[in-house]
Amino acid sequence: MNYFLAGGVAIGVSCLLLWLLRPLALRIGLVDQPGERKQHCGNVALIGGIAMFCGLIFSVLMLDASLAGYRSYFAAATLLIIVGILDDFHELPTWSRFTAQFVAALIMTVGGGVVVTDLGAITGGGIIELGPWAIPFTIFATIGVINAWNMSDGLDGLAGGLALAAFLLLGIVAMAAGRNTEGQLLFLLAAVVGTFLLFNMRFPSRKQALVFMGDAGSMFLGFTLAWFAITLSQGESRAMTPVTALWILAVPVIDAVSILVRRLYAKRPPFTAATDHMHHILSALGCGVNTTVGIIAGTAIALGVLGLFGLYSGLSEQLLFSGFLGLFVAYLWATARVARAGNAVAPERKIEYPNKNKPATLDTRI
Repeated sequence: MNYFLAGGVAIGVSCLLLWLLRPLALRIGLVDQPGERKQHCGNVALIGGIAMFCGLIFSVLMLDASLAGYRSYFAAATLLIIVGILDDFHELPTWSRFTAQFVAALIMTVGGGVVVTDLGAITGGGIIELGPWAIPFTIFATIGVINAWNMSDGLDGLAGGLALAAFLLLGIVAMAAGRNTEGQLLFLLAAVVGTFLLFNMRFPSRKQALVFMGDAGSMFLGFTLAWFAITLSQGESRAMTPVTALWILAVPVIDAVSILVRRLYAKRPPFTAATDHMHHILSALGCGVNTTVGIIAGTAIALGVLGLFGLYSGLSEQLLFSGFLGLFVAYLWATARVARAGNAVAPERKIEYPNKNKPATLDTRI
């Protein structure tokens, strides 16, 4: 019964804050302004991250579960929310955002004990233990997931839709393994993200989002997904294998890594804002915002379900990992071909790649 109450609080608090904070944000300048790489008209309030985080905080108080093990999570998430709000007010230097992400990951690993200790049996032999590299690898992976979600926040409903799909899939994994507290938290997170999407997605009667999640929201969601992907895939009583987590987070992770590979291969700054993401390529090919979001979110759900099928049907981790690598290579090849075709068919929508002469800045809301 308390769980349903918690769900109602999550939805109610998130909805109330999104409604009440929007005019305040417009008044104090906590907004995203139109620009050459942005499709919205007028200033849009950057309060989604605040509302989702507060909705989660108030809702977990309704649960009959001990949350002592999540102190480090809430401490690290609070840090990212604060730094994200400051960045949304006035863009911070790249190093300051990475520093905050590093500290959050350090709190998670050292303070919370959430560490990737092994990669599973992805080579077909025994489990690959990381040993002394466990904490550095975890910090690197966590920062990677945070920035993958930051990079995906480029169209109305996209980052939130990807996060909603991932939370629901991880929640199913947790519940199936009897890890009810984690499952309840994941479904509460799905509730606050779903509420946010009601204000962030485009509808026939509304041509653009009422609010954005901002860097506060994308960092919060990315960190949260990294936390639960690790906790559910590690330890003797793991609920899933590490490679399953890759399939659940596949779309934003593959897109972000492929962008870094392409830019480094072309000797371009890897974190310079440009228009070579998956959603930019689809837009350049003529897909509308909702169509693009539907294609990407649908693909994410399909890949996540495929990962769960592999987990529960007993497919080998080596096979699943090989399939994931094959998917990455295929995506890298396909996007290069599609980008060239899109530039040739619709030069007015040309996909722009970062200029090596421009200073590198973290890729946010592009």
